Amino acid sequence: MTALSPSARYASVFRPGLFAGQRLWVTGAGSGIGRCVAHELASLGAEVVLSGRTAAKLEQVAREIVDDGGRCVWRAFDIRDEDAVKAQVADVLASGPVHGLVNNAGGQFPSPMALISKRGFEAVVANNLTGGFLMMRELFQQSLQHHGGAIVNMTADFRNGMPGMAHSGAARAGMANLTQTAAVEWAWAHVRVNAVAPGWVASSGMDTYGGAVRAMIPQLRAHVPLRRLATEAEVSAAIVFLLSTAAAFITGVTLQIDGGASLGSAIWPSVDHAGSAPFQGFHRAVVPQVLGGPAAADDAEEPPCRP
Repeated sequence: MTALSPSARYASVFRPGLFAGQRLWVTGAGSGIGRCVAHELASLGAEVVLSGRTAAKLEQVAREIVDDGGRCVWRAFDIRDEDAVKAQVADVLASGPVHGLVNNAGGQFPSPMALISKRGFEAVVANNLTGGFLMMRELFQQSLQHHGGAIVNMTADFRNGMPGMAHSGAARAGMANLTQTAAVEWAWAHVRVNAVAPGWVASSGMDTYGGAVRAMIPQLRAHVPLRRLATEAEVSAAIVFLLSTAAAFITGVTLQIDGGASLGSAIWPSVDHAGSAPFQGFHRAVVPQVLGGPAAADDAEEPPCRP
């Protein structure tokens, strides 16, 4: 394999080899923030376990990581399926321990609360809370309690509620509380548990929305004091810090990554400006189509990592 030039590699702010010798699991790794986190961890020496529901997406990310000189394995399954979670965790651990988990998988749909069905509410809670709980529990029971490690859970900016996404807000708030509980219960095993709460992020997930929500996305920056959306790399950097030994005395916290959006007030409107300078370390980042980015291209190559 031909080595990539430095400009063609992930430009992490963390030291090379930070996670050498570690295996770190990223759920929802087939796109968006999860894809970015997987790339950064691999660039820092970790063997990354990629998981998600769609094999084709995982194959693509695995191909990218290996092309960049990283190491990974991938597993396609549904984290809401308890038996599948138990089996997949056991299968991965058969080849060695896992030292950390990024509980990134999730999803939701926009709807007024009064129109959300019981089935729809439960599906989003299962995606954003129950599945994450199952991954935490199984990796703790089967691996982390024996040697320690770190977990970073994904929540969202719910500090002022989540009008239009009540199901997701309830689930994300539950994940923040679950993070606090696990931090206390698992501290004896040297397992730290934290969470991140991104606001609006310019990731591929934005392209899943249609209608009025899609039309609103380009206007979101006007409601952020820093006057822009986050990059995937800015969320990834926060997650990597919380996984690292630099955060060895941090547990049970939820780190807000929202550019100050949740602090807005009608009596003190933020001043308009050109926008703060973003950090973009992800060399393979793609601007979402809804923000003017290109359409995604298909790649028919064979995956380089074992399924």
